[in-house]
Amino acid sequence: MFIINLFLSLSISAKDLKTIVFTTQPQMHCENCEKKIKGNLRFVKGVKRIETNIKEQRVTIVYDADRVTPEELIRSFSKFGYKVVEVKTKE
Repeated sequence: MFIINLFLSLSISAKDLKTIVFTTQPQMHCENCEKKIKGNLRFVKGVKRIETNIKEQRVTIVYDADRVTPEELIRSFSKFGYKVVEVKTKE
């Protein structure tokens, strides 16, 4: 019985983590751009990890789909001066 309860509690607490990749406009060109993006997105509820890549002009976000939607993430960029477009990735 203990094992069944443990399994159920683990499956209930499992989060629906998803990954989305964006390119920004204006483009990132320095560390300050990266810091601005990471610094603002860390306050969005549901965001778990943020990775930026200046060379590839990509922002990768791992988020809890139960707490935030891709549309909300897109809107959050506009609050600090960026427009974004989702980059389709091969999974």
